[in-house]
Amino acid sequence: MAEKNRAGSTAIVIGAGVIGHASAIALQRAGFAVTLVAPPTGPEASWGNAGHIAIEQVEPLASRATILSMHRRLFMRGGALGLPPRDISAWLPFSMRLVRSSGASRFSAGAHALGTMLGVALPAWRTLLEMVGAGSLLREAGHFVLWESLATADAGRRRWAQTNIGTTRFRDATTDEMAQIKRHFQVEAAGAIRFAGSGQIADLRQLARALDAGFHAGGGQRRLGRAIRLERQGDRAVAHLDDGARLDADVILVAAGVGSRHLLEPLGHHVPIIAERGYHIQMAAPGWPENLPPIAFEDRSMIVTRFDSGLRAASFVEFGREQSPPDPRKWARLRRHAAELGLPVADDTCEWMGARPTLPDYLPAIGRSSAAPNILYAFGHQHLGLTLAAVTGEAMAAIATGGVAPFDTAPFTLERF
Repeated sequence: MAEKNRAGSTAIVIGAGVIGHASAIALQRAGFAVTLVAPPTGPEASWGNAGHIAIEQVEPLASRATILSMHRRLFMRGGALGLPPRDISAWLPFSMRLVRSSGASRFSAGAHALGTMLGVALPAWRTLLEMVGAGSLLREAGHFVLWESLATADAGRRRWAQTNIGTTRFRDATTDEMAQIKRHFQVEAAGAIRFAGSGQIADLRQLARALDAGFHAGGGQRRLGRAIRLERQGDRAVAHLDDGARLDADVILVAAGVGSRHLLEPLGHHVPIIAERGYHIQMAAPGWPENLPPIAFEDRSMIVTRFDSGLRAASFVEFGREQSPPDPRKWARLRRHAAELGLPVADDTCEWMGARPTLPDYLPAIGRSSAAPNILYAFGHQHLGLTLAAVTGEAMAAIATGGVAPFDTAPFTLERF
């Protein structure tokens, strides 16, 4: 699977989420011998999302519209936005940066930059999944957005009609589609639209296994451990692990999500990242139709996805610290919504919480370190980590080899901060 090594060139990828795996495989294809440094505990946030390939989300969430609507979205008012008082010293400075990033010019530039990535995201996924022999994991049947009142349906349609949705398009759900939804959800839908052009991963557990198998088939090595610091030595850097090991390579890619900050800031980079925590519940759903795409219930600020391994209901934007304990009230609300929709919630329903790595302008950080040329970075993909993983991997291989990336990476460098 891997091409001949680039004259013995080596690469270390720090981070075993979907960005790390996709980048490791892309670096292999570029001829590097790759070692993936994976923490020994806990699944990364990559595997806790809704599985939605959200190429319609062109407009960054750092926007005036987001700022003006925040008070209506607060958890205490039934919304999805959590601002835990215990973590105010983390989310208050971040929120101020978000406000400064939401001006018209920065928003417009961010939408253009993000749109260039999203426009090539699905082709990159097709290539990557075919490469690892798992093409069937990509479903390209779009998704639904549903409202439960006439007022929210009218407002929602108008909002989406005025939104930049990139290469996707949408239409009103048909009578048959509405009937299909009603057969499986106890909901009186006042309106729904169906997007075309977006996609879904059939099952995230299978995706994790497929990417891991593809990486090992290409000769990749997995090293259990946690990178604790990067140290400059001459004109390059080396990585130190928590077990005392010192790793050197021609390329060291930092793809450690929220943890990327503590690795890069000692090198002189400013990384204003926050743990934007999301929650989900997952339940067994035998007999649930495979052909039902993800459904976003906008009035409830949640999305329901049918995976091969069960039904997942996901929600919440909780700004805080990665290590803060989860808020059980959020799982309770997800359970209540799921029960009201008629989903098969049971005592053995799985509960999960993970931290999305989010930067204040809602753009990822992608580039080469100005402090040490062998350090690359790819993190901060917020809600779009799964969506942008494959194309990010292609970009990292291009940066590592001096090739041409599939999109302009200049707007994503850390120098913007």
